[in-house]
Amino acid sequence: MNWDSYIKNYQSYLKIERGLSKNTIENYSFDIERLCLFLETNEIDVSPINISDETVQQFIYNVAKEVNPRSQARIISGLKSFFSYLIFEDYRIDNPLELIETPKTGRKLPDTLSVEEIDRLIAAIDLSSNEGERNRAMVETLYGCGIRVSELVALKISDLFFDEGFIKITGKGNKQRFVPISDFTQKYIQMYSNTIRKHLTIQKGFEDTLFLNRRGKQLTRAMIFTIIKNLAVKIDLYKTISPHTLRHSFATHLLENGADLRSIQLMLGHESITTTEIYVHLDRRFLANVLNSFHPRKLLDDK
Repeated sequence: MNWDSYIKNYQSYLKIERGLSKNTIENYSFDIERLCLFLETNEIDVSPINISDETVQQFIYNVAKEVNPRSQARIISGLKSFFSYLIFEDYRIDNPLELIETPKTGRKLPDTLSVEEIDRLIAAIDLSSNEGERNRAMVETLYGCGIRVSELVALKISDLFFDEGFIKITGKGNKQRFVPISDFTQKYIQMYSNTIRKHLTIQKGFEDTLFLNRRGKQLTRAMIFTIIKNLAVKIDLYKTISPHTLRHSFATHLLENGADLRSIQLMLGHESITTTEIYVHLDRRFLANVLNSFHPRKLLDDK
């Protein structure tokens, strides 16, 4: 078996046994392909079974000169996973990355928008075009429900349970969750559906997809990124933003208005509450207000 065969088997393992999404599998595969390119460039003829610790370390050293610590950590993590799979399948008895330390990257706090900035962003949408109604509904859904961009483009009409006040989201690893949706957000989805979507010529296979491009097909993640970035330019918003910024803002604004972290975790679809904590970077004065408002010792002091 050559590298390609091992990679294909690994991809099948990630999809079937780990239940990972297509995007995640592609990211894992890219790390291995980068290692393969390094071997080919340096004329090193080894298989995944007999590649040595020294060769992998040489690759990581080479990578460290080209990418930042965060990307380097991701590559190391991806390769560790691949070689752990080979051990699991009894192809190898050791992991050549066992002694390689992952660089410290710290926690990168995500950017958020203020409510006023989000209002300006939405107000900048050109509603005179058919795409305008769709774009407003999409931005309102991203911010109003805190879903990922991949979850937005995959959202189906059959996932909308407006009478109950929920939408069904299929997240990472095909795990499903129900996310509450406000009447306000429902209104813009219904306006798009009733005035724009129903007049489109919908391509076969996309009849149930909610948000469509002008050709009647599913939108791409890249297109959503472009829409958001163009709106930011339009209002002279000098922040690096993406669809995920609206997700970060959703979580932060909920917490600042008194929502508990566990509820936010469930809505975001995070397995670990530690992940949720990264999303909610808060003004320290807000934390002080929480302490002063709810800690029993402070309450006693006020009596």
